[in-house]
Parts: sequence; C-alpha cells; structure tokens
Amino acid sequence: MLALEDGTVFRGKSIGAAGETAGEVVFNTSMTGYQEILTDPSYRGQIVTMTYTEIGNCGTNADDVESDHPQVAGFVIRNDSRVDSNFRSQKGLTDYLVENQIVAIAGIDTRALVRHIREQGAMKGVLSTIDLDAASLVRKAQQSPGLVGRDLVREVIPERLREWNQKLFQLEQSESESPSAADRETHVVCLDFGMKWNIARHLFDQGNRVTILPGTATADEVMDLNPDGIFLSNGPGDPEPLDYAIATIRELIGQRPIFGICLGHQLLSLATGAKTFKLKFGHRGSNQPVLNLETGRVEITSQNHGFCVDEASLPDCLEITHRHLNDDTIAGVRHKSAPAFSVQYHPEASAGPHDSRYLFDVFQQLLTGGVSQRG
Repeated sequence: MLALEDGTVFRGKSIGAAGETAGEVVFNTSMTGYQEILTDPSYRGQIVTMTYTEIGNCGTNADDVESDHPQVAGFVIRNDSRVDSNFRSQKGLTDYLVENQIVAIAGIDTRALVRHIREQGAMKGVLSTIDLDAASLVRKAQQSPGLVGRDLVREVIPERLREWNQKLFQLEQSESESPSAADRETHVVCLDFGMKWNIARHLFDQGNRVTILPGTATADEVMDLNPDGIFLSNGPGDPEPLDYAIATIRELIGQRPIFGICLGHQLLSLATGAKTFKLKFGHRGSNQPVLNLETGRVEITSQNHGFCVDEASLPDCLEITHRHLNDDTIAGVRHKSAPAFSVQYHPEASAGPHDSRYLFDVFQQLLTGGVSQRG
C-alpha cells in the first residue's frame, strides 16, 4: 500500500522486499534505464514512480549501475515484467529488488498517481507491505521527514579518497589498452556529493586521471592533490543546507577550471551568491528539452532534480547559458571571469540521450588549456 500525506491511498501488489519505507513520492518519465535510476544516489530519500507502463523487460546486470547498490527509498510501477529478454540480463527486476531490500509495488494506476503529483506537487509518502491500515500510513507519511532543509549528501558520499580507473561500457570492447594513471597528463579531482559512476567513466574516457574525494573535503584537501580541473557532482536533496560544500567551492572558484552537474550546478550558483527553490514536482526523465542560448540548438536531456536556481537571485558574475523549455527555468550557467560552468541536467546519461556529451569536451579544453598555461 502507498499512502500520501494528503490522505490519498493506492493499493497494489508487492514486487520487492517486505517492509516499510518513507520518502518524497516523485515520478520519472523515462521508458528505459530503470536500473540506472534505482542506483542513482540523487534519488536518496525518494519513492520513485515510473510513468512507463512496462518495467522489468530488460532485467538487470552488473554493468548498468550508477553506485554500488540501489539508492531509492521505494519503487512504484504499473506492470512488472517477469520475463527479461535482454541478452545482457543477469537477474530479473523482482529478484534484484528483493536482494537489495527495496520495498516496491506494482499494479497501481500510475497515471492517476502522476497526475495527482503534477496537480498537487510532490509530497511525502509511505510504502508498506506490513501495515495495511490506510489511516495509520497517512499519519506516518505526515510525520516523516521531507527533503527541504535535510542534508542527504552525508548519507551517500564515499568514506575516503578513491582513484577511478573504469572506462565507459562498450558493446564491442576495444583491444587497445588505456594509458596508466602515471601516463595521463590531466588530473581531475571530483567532489562526490552522490556522484553517478558514469560521470567518472566519461572523465576517465577523456584521458584524465580521476581522483574522487568525499563532498565534505576542504578546498585545501582538493588543492593538495594538484588538480588540473575540479568536478562538482550530482547528489540528492536540498542544496542550501550544504554549507561545507558551498564554502569549499567558493574558495576554489578561480583556482582551477570547474564543471558542475545537477547538485554541483546548484552548489556552484550558491557559492557565488545565488539562491535555490523547490520545484512543484521536479524534472525527472530522459526527454527534457533544453535550449542552448549560445548555439540556438535544442538538446534533449536526462534530468533528475527537485530544486532549481532562482533566476531573480543570480549574481552579476554568472550568465545563463541554457534554459529548460518546459518552464523556462535555468538549466546552465557560466562564470564571467573564472573558468567555471555548470548544467542542471546529466550529459553523461545512460540510458539516455547523448545530445549534451559535448560538455565533457568543453571541460577537457579548459583542462588542457590550464595544463599548457601551467607549463
């Protein structure tokens, strides 16, 4: 049973672990990529509803993951496919959910749920297989913590420094060997606030040495690694409580080229003096249209965020580079005097569109220019 804080209740069948979970109920419009969604740390604290009717057709495997385990608070779908027909599948979705202790439900009218969220806004909910009393679950939903003002980043960041050495997955693996860390000329230090692994794969594929630090690292700890560039990752929840990250980024601006994605975009903006606000129901899906204001081209992007940078608060040092075409919100900014830029979407998306992968090339050009200038 799924109960929302406003008293709305949906009944279905359990397809995951037995138990009970609370979170903000959100929806994602992607037709594919459910395993990437399940393992994306940005979904921490959220019960994710898939709008596509058939989920599970592709099964699951060990390659299509964005972290070392599923991160969602709960999972809601219309129909669960018990037949996985992908040649890469290693395990069915239901078995995967049970093994990873994810409470999930199928058989509900997801169209009605999504329409309710769009009209009323994302709200807190409780998903349970053990308490089937509607009034009890509604009370639990009302009493559960929300996302605003809550630091979820500390729940998903790595415990220690990590050197990344994994390339992007290719169906046809190349026999050529990648250069060793010692042979890689450029060094990117990533501040991990809940980073999707495909971001690190992209940076590594560009020929960089990639070092990952917990998002709680200080500016001195970053600079002690002598990076050529700094990456600010995605992550879950409200960016404004992350004072430690904002202070670190403020100190790093101008010292090295900086590239931020999603939460990293919000934190870069906050570090320059902007503010953020919570969207009514967020942007989550792989078909979100974004206008590149410099080229005039429309990019179809993958997005997952519930907060956005407030344009009215944007400081003079930032200029808008991209806009979300569904609601005209800011989708990208660039610093006017420092080599720093960020976007509110995921150019590394897998599964997802590849329209925005050029942003990694833009960052790489800043890195190589920095190496040249540093001699």
